[in-house]
Amino acid sequence: MDTNQGNRPGSGQMRIVQELVAGKEITLAHIIGGPLPIVYQKLGLNPDIDYRTSAIGIMNLTPPESAVIASDIAVKSGNVYLGFADRFSGTLIITGEIAEVTTAIEEIVNYFQNTLGYVVCPITKR
Repeated sequence: MDTNQGNRPGSGQMRIVQELVAGKEITLAHIIGGPLPIVYQKLGLNPDIDYRTSAIGIMNLTPPESAVIASDIAVKSGNVYLGFADRFSGTLIITGEIAEVTTAIEEIVNYFQNTLGYVVCPITKR
């Protein structure tokens, strides 16, 4: 806390400086079941899939380098396509069959919570 009054004698105001320190957490874990083709197209994902049985899984992790670990877990957990993984923003997008994407997201969340000690959010589906 900075209580420097500067050139304002007697102002009685306090200046507070806040900093955000990223923790070890998964802040978003969402599964989009049966997305419309336009969603795939706008995200630049593989358009050659059966949209009726497909899903998109999206996650956000901090620290952002965690997306690398999550990517590895995802592709090893089942038949999913790695659509996007960004070690600078912590964003991960995977696609595949609904059951495969669900399994991958669950594996990632479980590993991060139980092995790495991350705080995790609930997995949401739509």
